[in-house]
Amino acid sequence: MPSTNHEYNTVYDYRHPLYIGGWRRNIAYIDEDFINDNLDEPHMKRKITILSQYPEIKRLYGYDTITVDIAIVGVLVQVTAAYIFGRWLISGNLTMLITSFILGGTMTQIYSIIIHETAHCLAARTEFQNRIVGLIANIALPIPISMSFRRHHLKHHAFQGVEGIDPDLPSEWEKSFGCSTIFKLLWLFFYPIIYPIRNISIFKELEIWEYINVVFTLFTDIIIYNYCGYRGLLYLLMSLWFGFSIHPVAARYIQEHYTFDDGQETYSYYGILNKIFMNVGYHTEHHDFTNVPWTRLPEINKIATEYYENLSYHTSWFMVHWNFVMQRQFGMQSRVKRSFKAHKRGRKMLKNLKMPLT
Repeated sequence: MPSTNHEYNTVYDYRHPLYIGGWRRNIAYIDEDFINDNLDEPHMKRKITILSQYPEIKRLYGYDTITVDIAIVGVLVQVTAAYIFGRWLISGNLTMLITSFILGGTMTQIYSIIIHETAHCLAARTEFQNRIVGLIANIALPIPISMSFRRHHLKHHAFQGVEGIDPDLPSEWEKSFGCSTIFKLLWLFFYPIIYPIRNISIFKELEIWEYINVVFTLFTDIIIYNYCGYRGLLYLLMSLWFGFSIHPVAARYIQEHYTFDDGQETYSYYGILNKIFMNVGYHTEHHDFTNVPWTRLPEINKIATEYYENLSYHTSWFMVHWNFVMQRQFGMQSRVKRSFKAHKRGRKMLKNLKMPLT
């Protein structure tokens, strides 16, 4: 277990040093609501705890421009595939369907990871440059996603689990899906629609960059339609749908914050696919240190091993999907919620920490 010999008062938060809560995960066929926590999310305090012991982690902060290269190559791959199915293989419907799932779904997940990096300004030096990279990654996604995701995702980090504020929490009507295997499969399949509806219910007005994203995406969609035809655009839409729904890597949307163990609300995935999908599985590390780019996330785990090896984690995205869908104890209510008042009360404990919040 991690050492508790740190230079600040820890008596005010019983979760120290791993910041695992005292609650028990709910059982979906018994409990209809989320688990209720009475403190703030655990990551900021765990970050301070880890930095007090391993200040060298700060050297990992920054950005990695290799993300820009991946974005450009990734867009070229998908647009080329759209051209092939739109102008050459115009009768290969089954081939297009299979390719949109395997290649298209994979590329969609990679774009979403790139957009995620730009949301945290980890792909380029300035915020403006990161927004441009986000728009580039959005070219092969025929729906304007990048800027809205940035806005919603940063809110998720700031208010993880806060009901009515965190857009990552399933809505009340989503919980009505219950624990039925069929309904959970339907929820997964229609997630590309469910997630935007959920966010619209929280964020009712668009910001300027979101309008820019809409115009930019309409412009690129028109160009793709002119060069690749309607089938090319359809291929990209199918890729987006599969990538955000039943693609194996889409299991990370469940892996990240659905409660598979007592007291723990964020989980990492440590498997071979991290090498392909830009270390996106290192989700606990990412929440602890949001200013470390994907290329350096494994270093956090290596430096502060004792803080992460004692947390529960996943090793298979396939099994995450399988367990969530097939086991009745899991459902949309398998999440942690907290009130804004509880979040604020937990944050007040930060004034007792002697380390600066950097």
